Amino acid sequence: MGRGMFDLTAKVVVSTGANSGIGLAFLQGCAKQGADVVVWGRRTDRNAKALEELQAMGAPRVHAESVDVSDASAVDAAFVSTLEAMGRVDCVFVNAGFQNRAESFPDMAIEMYHDLLNVNLHGAFYTLRAATRHMRERAQAGDPGGSIVVCGSLSIFQGRQGLEHYAAAKGALSAMVKGLAVEMGQYGVRANMLAPGFVLTGMTDDNPQTERIKKHFAAITPLQRPGYMADIEGPAVYLASDASSFHTGDILVLDGGRAVNSQ
Repeated sequence: MGRGMFDLTAKVVVSTGANSGIGLAFLQGCAKQGADVVVWGRRTDRNAKALEELQAMGAPRVHAESVDVSDASAVDAAFVSTLEAMGRVDCVFVNAGFQNRAESFPDMAIEMYHDLLNVNLHGAFYTLRAATRHMRERAQAGDPGGSIVVCGSLSIFQGRQGLEHYAAAKGALSAMVKGLAVEMGQYGVRANMLAPGFVLTGMTDDNPQTERIKKHFAAITPLQRPGYMADIEGPAVYLASDASSFHTGDILVLDGGRAVNSQ
């Protein structure tokens, strides 16, 4: 059966923070549509496991890079290595990040603030810089196009105590995406943000509180459930494929209606 407008055959999709969670889910959707996929993650053992799963889902070619995105030189080297292995990059999902919640903003340690921004914001910048350099160079050689996707968060729109630094990083990236949409449009490159609500990932499977979490999000979400890994796959394929060729500078909220729930 043909994949139609969502066909990703011969496209190379890279995701940071991709050996688990939302980053892996993004690549899973792309692999099912025939994309060649690249996992960036710090742990080689988890990278290897993710590659096996992605190959089983239909990815013709798979590749992994062990990289700490908070290190600018490591990001540049990983991108060069990725290009050597795959030949090109058509879509980059900038996803690597973490949360380290403080008791309150006045009590937030400077180290906590900088540790988060070094990965969530600066690491994203290093990755975006490497990706846009490649896509610009490719376009100037006569091969325009590409998709940049940044993982956002509902914290951009909603205040969260102790997560002001996390929200600041995501908010800064949403502004960066808009700038990239304007600057990179001349090269046929589009830039968007995907902002998921709460998503149950493999990291919560063994959590004894999982059932309580499901009930909590069922109560506050119009679709009466949390998100699942599979919910990321469809939007991932849309954003990575030519189906979104006229869609740029946007924030796609994927939260089951939670952000608009007034209750």
